[in-house]
Amino acid sequence: MSYDKYVSPMSERYASKDMQYIFSPDMKFKTWRKLWIALAEAEKELGLNITQEQIEELKQFSEDINYDVAKEREALVRHDVMSHVYAYGVQCPNAKGIIHLGATSCYVGDNTDIIVMTEALRLVKKKLVNVMGELAKFAMEYRALPTLGFTHFQPAQPTTVGKRAALWLMELKLDYDDIEYLLDGMRLLGSKGTTGTQASFLELFDGDHERIKELDKRIARKMGYVDCYPVSGQTYSRKVDTRVLNVLAGIAASAHKFSNDIRLLQHLKEIEEPFEKNQIGSSAMAYKRNPMRSERIASLANYVMVDALNPAITSSTQWFERTLDDSANKRISVPEAFLAVDGILDLYLNVVDGLVVYPKVIEKHLMAELPFMATENIMMDAVKAGGDRQELHEKIRTLSMEAGKNVKERGLDNNLLELIAADPSFNMTLEDLRNSMEPSKYTGRSKEQVEEFVEEVIQPILKENEALLGLKADITV
Repeated sequence: MSYDKYVSPMSERYASKDMQYIFSPDMKFKTWRKLWIALAEAEKELGLNITQEQIEELKQFSEDINYDVAKEREALVRHDVMSHVYAYGVQCPNAKGIIHLGATSCYVGDNTDIIVMTEALRLVKKKLVNVMGELAKFAMEYRALPTLGFTHFQPAQPTTVGKRAALWLMELKLDYDDIEYLLDGMRLLGSKGTTGTQASFLELFDGDHERIKELDKRIARKMGYVDCYPVSGQTYSRKVDTRVLNVLAGIAASAHKFSNDIRLLQHLKEIEEPFEKNQIGSSAMAYKRNPMRSERIASLANYVMVDALNPAITSSTQWFERTLDDSANKRISVPEAFLAVDGILDLYLNVVDGLVVYPKVIEKHLMAELPFMATENIMMDAVKAGGDRQELHEKIRTLSMEAGKNVKERGLDNNLLELIAADPSFNMTLEDLRNSMEPSKYTGRSKEQVEEFVEEVIQPILKENEALLGLKADITV
């Protein structure tokens, strides 16, 4: 490893080897050769003077790239695509005349970009599905465990730990829908020529429009796509990059929301992210556990959400049929967004898989606030026993304020139940009141909502993607 030049933290610290390979030069240049083979095969099938022997020669060297020849040639001619055409031709002397026939640089450049993004989206989908699977298990395990709900981070009506997890899961389900829609709509650029008019192919095919239309379809099918975009300039619309990064930003936002909640819950000591036995530093002090994985999720998510502006600005400022001010930005913004989301999902999976729940702490916090939230139920029970509703309503309001002072101003425990039991208007003993504090009475349909959501919505997704499940996150603390 060289220590005298900058290396992206995305590849060094955060992204998996699988995602790094998708955006590697090797993946790119091997895809170029596959595209040249697809073009030659389609042109041969549609009547151009290309032999099977030439195609077999191209296939022989599709994976064996002579990088040294390409690099030496590029230093001379300053053009990466033509340097690789030349290098391929050196290996395939019989086929060198039909490599890249009729095409422009964007034939390999842009089609490869789409193929790379598609493969990267498939890996993102795989990791997303695995996170959803683990989160569904967690939600079901704790679907009935009452916990204090919050609005504005103020104590509110109780929910369950599993129901809160279902909120995180619902956001990922929306992301899953988006990525499915995006993958279904991905198309290749095809062979469109210098300004997207296919003029060079019209010349090659003697003005036969039908064969040119068929050329695009065959290239798409050979590369595993349904079709090509019907119209374009020299490049595919940069709006495609915008759509892709918007989906990635959506996943980042969902993960950020999850990480925020975990960080707050860890502060409350109700739930903690996993902790490595050899972990050191301030995160490993005996009296505290810092939510460093969740913080890393938040940090990477911030980057992705901001990075989504890059393709939006780029696509909005493209001039006519082609301009090159997209190139440098695109080379950075698209791969880095994927590498960051890859790291986010690995972290998300690691955290969910190792979450530690502390039911006793959860119960303590809930029971300290529950009397305030149970006042309506208590009042109704007192009315049933013969009390006056208006009088009881005013009394319970006054007693609640007094109990609130006891907690906030005096720093003492919530004594609302004791105050109500001492008031003869309610005709309820302290034991009666405590018996009415069963938390499950106040969580509504939380448990049932989790069961219905997981069984009816999430399980079909997991079953459909069963082959993708079983992934384990490999992250560096």
